[in-house]
Amino acid sequence: MSETRRLAMFPLSTVLFPRANLPLHVFEPRYRAMTADCLAGDRCFGVVLIARGSEVGGGDHRRDVGTVAHIEHASPLEDGRWVLMTRGVERIRVLEWLSDDPYPSAMVEDFPLPAGQGDRGAGDRGAGDRGAGAGLARAEGAVRRVRALLSEMGEVAALPPQLDLGDDPVTRAWLLCALAPLTPLDGQRLLEQAEEAERLDALVELCEARSDDLSRMLAGG
Repeated sequence: MSETRRLAMFPLSTVLFPRANLPLHVFEPRYRAMTADCLAGDRCFGVVLIARGSEVGGGDHRRDVGTVAHIEHASPLEDGRWVLMTRGVERIRVLEWLSDDPYPSAMVEDFPLPAGQGDRGAGDRGAGDRGAGAGLARAEGAVRRVRALLSEMGEVAALPPQLDLGDDPVTRAWLLCALAPLTPLDGQRLLEQAEEAERLDALVELCEARSDDLSRMLAGG
């Protein structure tokens, strides 16, 4: 059963996917305080995409679907800053934003809701039940192609021939989303897909569209 809970929040200009790693350099005083509180507690906070505005100073417009981040490693710096390695755990939906003092926080719930609650279904259940192997292979091929094209332009590295994403199909699907060189808004579209099969289809569609654009650019010199 899903329970509404209060969670410290870190709005960012990037999307964090479940199972993916996200390094962070924490320098603002409010997020230094958040880090200290998280380390003294369950080491978790929420990450949501800033749709408009800046990461620094507040006044931003935030998306409502995000991801719980767990602090895996924390290294303090002498001047009070932190270097964190975080890992995405599960998706959440923000129900209500609370005060930004001393740092942003919100009331959140699981996203999607567990089966039988609301009208959003179980979510992610399709990974093992709907021919996940073929869908994952197609998605990996699409991510490989777009990264290979971008590597020709010196923008990102191509994926290695042997890519170890683990054996769990849900984890593999999320990590492929994280490896895809897409815009933050495209990443948010993937994050908000309730079902795994639809997410993989969207990932392929986005990667193929960008690959086609890149191929035309490279052909034109």
